[in-house]
Amino acid sequence: MLHGSVLDNEGQHGSRWQAVMSISAKIGCAPQTLNEWVKKAEVDSGKRAGIPTDMAEKMKALERENRELRQANEILRKASAYFAMAELDRRSK
Repeated sequence: MLHGSVLDNEGQHGSRWQAVMSISAKIGCAPQTLNEWVKKAEVDSGKRAGIPTDMAEKMKALERENRELRQANEILRKASAYFAMAELDRRSK
């Protein structure tokens, strides 16, 4: 795991950023990207405050489902109003 490698090598390099710079150069990615991966791994393992990846994915799925349900409710509300008006028109003739 890269984040473990960064954390393990942090002491050898003097700082986390120096470890990130060294390892990112070896694996061919931007230091900022590796640093974000390390932070995310710390959040996921409970070592850093934040929303873990699995919880963030569940929240996104629930937000998407909520949005779809709101859209369905709006369609049903409009259809109900349309059919109610059609029934009133039919009765008035």
